[in-house]
Amino acid sequence: MRRRLLAHVSVHVSALGVLLVGALAVPAAAAGDGDGRFTVEDPRITESSGLAASRLHPGVYWTHNDSDDGPYLYAVDSATGRTVARVTLAGIGRPRDVEAISIGPGNEIYVGDIGDNLGGSWPYVWIYRLPEPKELKDQTVRATQYVVTYSDGPRDAESLVVHPKTGRVYIIDKNEDGGHLYEGPAQLTASARPGSNVFRPVAPVDLWATDAAFSPNGERLAVRGYFGGIAYDWKDGRPKKTGRLNVPLQRQGESVTYSADGSKLMYGSEGAGSEVVPEDAPGGGSSSSSSSSSGGSSASAGSGSGSSGGGLDGGARTAVVAVVVVGAAVFGLRRLVRRR
Repeated sequence: MRRRLLAHVSVHVSALGVLLVGALAVPAAAAGDGDGRFTVEDPRITESSGLAASRLHPGVYWTHNDSDDGPYLYAVDSATGRTVARVTLAGIGRPRDVEAISIGPGNEIYVGDIGDNLGGSWPYVWIYRLPEPKELKDQTVRATQYVVTYSDGPRDAESLVVHPKTGRVYIIDKNEDGGHLYEGPAQLTASARPGSNVFRPVAPVDLWATDAAFSPNGERLAVRGYFGGIAYDWKDGRPKKTGRLNVPLQRQGESVTYSADGSKLMYGSEGAGSEVVPEDAPGGGSSSSSSSSSGGSSASAGSGSGSSGGGLDGGARTAVVAVVVVGAAVFGLRRLVRRR
């Protein structure tokens, strides 16, 4: 009954959102334009909640479902949108609420089982680490499981990042009023005892964060939410805000990663057949930047690079507001239904 109710409401509301977004969207670039845009074709991937660009396999992106799936990672070829490998994680318990994926030094994949749909009631969460497979095929890979707690108590989170140089792991909690960047220990400890890996808040994040990503050189941090994002410079282990990100309007914006060369930010969303949309990364390899030092989100920015198009007139702004309101209703209902 719970699933049928959620599905019934989501179908009608999503249909309205698609119509409104479709009225605003700039036509997608034609195939072969090389902008990196792709659609996840695998029918098994219905709640893509994290995204990470492969270091070993150019053009491949790792993703995973949110919950109710299993210990699986999917390697998606951005040229076709098709899954080229499904990896089963061995040596761990049953995943509870997987929300994020990141690749650290040595081509190690980190998976964040850090969500908490009950609003921060679980006393601990988990991180899984495994080597990125050198060969893309369906296979089982043994992972290391880490028990994670927070110094200031349980919380919901959807953003996990691993610094590509130091290997230090960070989590950003998800809070409608803004959250914090939490820093893990210098090295994670593979112990089943809660308290082995305590994450502590080190900087505020003024965003309802759904994912984050370090640039390949470790000098920048991008944090996204449903309707916007923040760009940071990263120096001496701390973030410095530099502006807003040009986040595309999506059905349910859940994920972000830098492209392997650092020139693009790739934005993904949940839902079957979800689209991954590229935008120029701040300070990336392109001539224009997606960040704006004056503030401005994707809905309010003027003409910009990438697929977001130009400014919006009054009617378009009204439509965007409608999408935002409708989207917020869906997210709120979803959280409420899950808690029942």
